[in-house]
Amino acid sequence: MKKVINLFLALPILFSLSCKSLQTSLIAKDAKVQLVSSEYSFTEGPAVAPNGDVFFTDQPNDRIIKWSAKDKAVSVYMEPSGRSNGLYFDHQGNLLSCADDKNQLWRIDSQKNVTVLIDDFEGKKLNGPNDLWIDPKGGIYFTDPFYKRPYWTRTEQEIEEQRVYYLTPDQKDIIIVAEDYVRPNGIIGSKDGTRLYIADIGDKKTYSYTINPDASIGNKALFANMGSDGMTMDNQGNVYLTGDGVTVFNPQGEQILHIPIDQKWTANVTFGGKNQKTLFITAMTSLYTLDMNVHGIR
Repeated sequence: MKKVINLFLALPILFSLSCKSLQTSLIAKDAKVQLVSSEYSFTEGPAVAPNGDVFFTDQPNDRIIKWSAKDKAVSVYMEPSGRSNGLYFDHQGNLLSCADDKNQLWRIDSQKNVTVLIDDFEGKKLNGPNDLWIDPKGGIYFTDPFYKRPYWTRTEQEIEEQRVYYLTPDQKDIIIVAEDYVRPNGIIGSKDGTRLYIADIGDKKTYSYTINPDASIGNKALFANMGSDGMTMDNQGNVYLTGDGVTVFNPQGEQILHIPIDQKWTANVTFGGKNQKTLFITAMTSLYTLDMNVHGIR
């Protein structure tokens, strides 16, 4: 009996050591969260360029900021920016933006020329594209929650449902892929294009889906009992959610790490830098980085 008792006493210690090992294996040895800059009003939408540069938005100030992988300096890239919110680079190296000023989806080329990809759905103004992910085919999944902005002239929703849409690779059709949400926000997909994660920040839940060959989504399953403003994935299939710092879940939906950030709200996250081994975190007025052992999947 004594051996059994000792075994059970040891289990919590073993479990604690296992969790600690699991958490620290994601973060580079001795790495700490580093403040890059705190000169903004509200940071959002980080996206990594093909060369490792990271672009993010200072949304209230209507500008896109660039962090350079070459010299690790930040500078204003585009101002005004259509009140850009979520950002993502397409397969041709263009920067896509959820341009919140007129509820549009923009494509910004390397010369900063803007093409409006979407500005309505069936003749009605979108609620406000917020976050987006591009699948391997070049199609765009994007969330469309309603956050009433002080700079809008309209006061009511033209589309009652807060949905998730898909813009086909030829950019000719917009398809509703999900609309059973309180307020969809963060969205990310796997590198092979078979799985999609969508956060319902209004219901404090995140769901996983399988992506069908026709770009529709199915097999909805609860992934985590928390919502997320923005999200990303690493090469191990772990999913990073934001809000109270950054919370990391393994592919089975088990929490394996929490990265505290000294801000009231953490809005978004992505991997960037030369080898995509730096985690970039946008939180309130600031941009932070953390060196990782895992890397991004762009």
